[in-house]
Amino acid sequence: EPEEKKIALELLETEQAYVNRLHLLDQIFYTELMKEAKNGKTVPEEVVKMIFSNISSIYQFHAKFFLPELQKRMEDWSCNPRIGDVIQKLAPFLKMYGEYVKNFDKAVELITVWSEKSPPFQELIADIQKRKVCANLTLQHHMLEPVQRIPRYELLLKDYVRKLPPESPDRDDAEKALEMIFMVAKHSNAAIAEMERLQNLWVVYQRLGLEDDIVDPSNELIKEGPIHKISTRHNSTSEKYLFLFNNMLLYCVPRVIQVGAEFQVHLRIDVDGMKVRELNDTQFPHTFLVSGKQRTLELQARSGEEMNAWIKAFQDAIDRKEKRSETFKTAVHGLEMGTPALKTEELGRRAPQWVRDNLVTMCMRCKEPFNAIMRRRHHCRACGYVVCARCSDYKAELQYDGNRLNRVCQECYVFLTGHVVLEDREGKHKGILEKGAAEVSGKSLLCGSLQLLDKNGKGGTRGWFVIPQDDPLVLYIYAAPQDVRAHTSIPLLGYQVRDLPQGDSRCLFQLVQSRQVYTFVADTEELKQRWMKAMARSAAGIT
Repeated sequence: EPEEKKIALELLETEQAYVNRLHLLDQIFYTELMKEAKNGKTVPEEVVKMIFSNISSIYQFHAKFFLPELQKRMEDWSCNPRIGDVIQKLAPFLKMYGEYVKNFDKAVELITVWSEKSPPFQELIADIQKRKVCANLTLQHHMLEPVQRIPRYELLLKDYVRKLPPESPDRDDAEKALEMIFMVAKHSNAAIAEMERLQNLWVVYQRLGLEDDIVDPSNELIKEGPIHKISTRHNSTSEKYLFLFNNMLLYCVPRVIQVGAEFQVHLRIDVDGMKVRELNDTQFPHTFLVSGKQRTLELQARSGEEMNAWIKAFQDAIDRKEKRSETFKTAVHGLEMGTPALKTEELGRRAPQWVRDNLVTMCMRCKEPFNAIMRRRHHCRACGYVVCARCSDYKAELQYDGNRLNRVCQECYVFLTGHVVLEDREGKHKGILEKGAAEVSGKSLLCGSLQLLDKNGKGGTRGWFVIPQDDPLVLYIYAAPQDVRAHTSIPLLGYQVRDLPQGDSRCLFQLVQSRQVYTFVADTEELKQRWMKAMARSAAGIT
């Protein structure tokens, strides 16, 4: 048989084995652990959900879509010898692996912790692992399979493309499919890298004693290491330790008694406004100067190579910070959904349209939720956004108000005054839930208000629900239509949509998958039908 067909058959055989492994994870481990959790015998239900993440969606996709498509194509191989188009069609759905991969280490940790806390939980897992279907392998071993699957696809497809004859009708499709799988692998690898970054950051924070003003998951550690500080008064050096982040330098000293923390932070210098340069000092070779708003330091490295590495790290951090600061000039973006923002050149010259308080549940700048006591709502008088006190603790002259000083948000303050503030939160990467409701709703398959009932079906929360055009297999839930971050997302692939009778005059319908059930209330029967149709298409993988 042709070499390419052998590889295609290997892909099919490994896919069949993989679906069996997913069935074990979802239909046996997850289902049985969830059943016991609901009976209150082992662990909280939320723990089981966190352990298995979105494994149900992954299983449904492979069992109902990917494997059947491959089987059908291999049956027709004699008249249609190609698989590139099948993989090309289904590859975008593999991005759902990012969530599972990112959660993997946390899941393994939860299994370990709760096995110690709850003997019934440990016994149930051990009982399942003894069954023939587990092949004497642990739950953790089986859970590793989805993490390794995407790289496996990439290797098989590379081999397939390499073995294809030049005149093969599948060459173009196979090469495009390989490129798409490469992008999915990159997406998955990015999730792993982000997880490792946060773990490494947490280790650094523990070494520093978990000081509140430096613990921020958006920080990025650029370089750390020992250094000598030159004292101009005593003409001597003393050993210090530096942690250089993307937004600050921590100038530390090792603790004599290392209980709880390895270092004590003596000084924090913001990268914003920082300068660095080499010094020509004959008495102290390999020295350089770090000048910041809070302090200027003369530092000595152990070699010229080490000095150059520090200077490069500092300069890279400074350049990145300056580049981000430039984006402040265009920081005031318009919201869709009837909330037009002022053009940049109009900022401060004319009164803005204020975003209504009841459309927002969190600060439109830092995304922290509002509450009645600690974090109250304020309006920026320049752009009209609803922001918290911390993000609007600035005043600027506004031309439309006779050049009087008014409360403005940080971004507008920077633009209107030209001053650079000591702290900013603009470099923060947007997570999957941090797409603005208004932005996503403007480009959605369907959006609107629904009520999501609790498990008892008696009460629930009302929110703004969106199925985006660029992510059509996911339902995003926002607390309000102008929020800048979704609080929940539901992968729709593999769910069943059920109509419920109007027993109590409410327009009810459900999303059901295995033992997971979501019950919704629409405002009208027409809206209910529209939502059911949209969700059913997404659940079936129709985009």
